[in-house]
Amino acid sequence: MNQSETETLIKNLESDDKSQRIEAVQALGKIKEDTSVNALINTLDDDNPEIRLQVAKSLGEIGDIAVDPLIAALKIEEGNTRRYATYALKEIGDSSAVRSLIQALKDEDWGVRKFAAISLGDIGDEEAVEPLIELLEDEDYGVKVAATRALGDIGDEKAVDPIKKARRNARGDKDYKKVANKVLKKMK
Repeated sequence: MNQSETETLIKNLESDDKSQRIEAVQALGKIKEDTSVNALINTLDDDNPEIRLQVAKSLGEIGDIAVDPLIAALKIEEGNTRRYATYALKEIGDSSAVRSLIQALKDEDWGVRKFAAISLGDIGDEEAVEPLIELLEDEDYGVKVAATRALGDIGDEKAVDPIKKARRNARGDKDYKKVANKVLKKMK
């Protein structure tokens, strides 16, 4: 694809037509260049969640060259940008993002914490076990479930007792207990 076609796609990211924006995002995901990465990163805060998800998937398709800009995006104030940057890092699965994703587990935004936990579970790096164990006490149900599942995906035995403790502490929460039981069964 030549430069003027890429510029047209980037311009289409600002279109009022949602389908035109989605097409541009998908096409940019096939261009493995800094220009497309930067344009997509800037679109992570789009008003439409469907566009944001497609941007994260396209950045995931681009792969390695998107890792550093995505890690930088984790420091941006806007919550959706951080959330979908963690999702894109999950799609890429690059272990160089582990430390930044561990930092994201402490984010004030529950969505960022949740996506970071899911991402760390998918990457499977044991460095994430202790920080994920701390998340078992998160006040957000979705974050706690994501951390539990991530620990199950990593499979480190250090997580068994903390998961059992979280299960005991979830008095009356049958749904969390089911998740914990399933993860513990998987870890045997």
